[in-house]
Amino acid sequence: MDLSDCQAIILAGGMGTRLSEETAVRPKPMVEIGGRPILWHIMKLYSHFGVNKFIVALGYKGQVIKEYFLNYCAHQSDVEVHVPTGKVTFRQRPEERWTVNLVDTGLRTQTGGRLARLRPYIYDDPFFLVTYGDGVADLNMREQVKQYLSSGYPCMLTAVRPPSRFGALDIDGDLVRSFQEKPQTGEGWINGGFFIFSRRIFDFLEDDDTVLEKTPLESLALGGELGVYAHQGFWQPMDTLRDVRLLNELWDEGEAPWKKW
Repeated sequence: MDLSDCQAIILAGGMGTRLSEETAVRPKPMVEIGGRPILWHIMKLYSHFGVNKFIVALGYKGQVIKEYFLNYCAHQSDVEVHVPTGKVTFRQRPEERWTVNLVDTGLRTQTGGRLARLRPYIYDDPFFLVTYGDGVADLNMREQVKQYLSSGYPCMLTAVRPPSRFGALDIDGDLVRSFQEKPQTGEGWINGGFFIFSRRIFDFLEDDDTVLEKTPLESLALGGELGVYAHQGFWQPMDTLRDVRLLNELWDEGEAPWKKW
């Protein structure tokens, strides 16, 4: 399935208060995993499935994200500088073929309000992709889009099993057989982000105070218009320092499930 014409919207404007140790000087999506912002990891995941057109909704310390992309080519390339003239030549340009729209959506705007502010930048296509700028998953986006198109629902969210805070024990009678480090729990489903929306979503986005996860999604669900893609694999938000450490450990050990590229 060709997703090259799809747009992916990343909501990256929140304050990140639960991660204040990291977000005092940068927005949450710029907190690094393996030396790269988690925002980069999310975009690489989309890009792996052919999605290279991005709209990033900026808010808190949005200038940090702007500066990152304005300097991206220089930082990721070998550079030749001719000092007398100031001419700059980039060697071995980055492999990413992204087009990134960086849009200021307000400092205190809620998630639904941010999406509403992006409406002028979204193509008049049958659907577009949306996610948060602070979580990763080993999601198969082609399968997700395939299910969305066959479902007939105007909107779809990804349901995930929440990760456990604790390790698990494999017990056989009075004997411990093995340890399992922080498994995905087998109980319950939660909203994991990674949405697919048609323009129907805009009918529920009233103003900057609209919280996407409240009235819009709840109204769609009550109206039988919200489909679900049940993702059984890895999913991990980055809400605390514990999460940052976990994601970095997985990356450093070469065991990052979301690294599909």
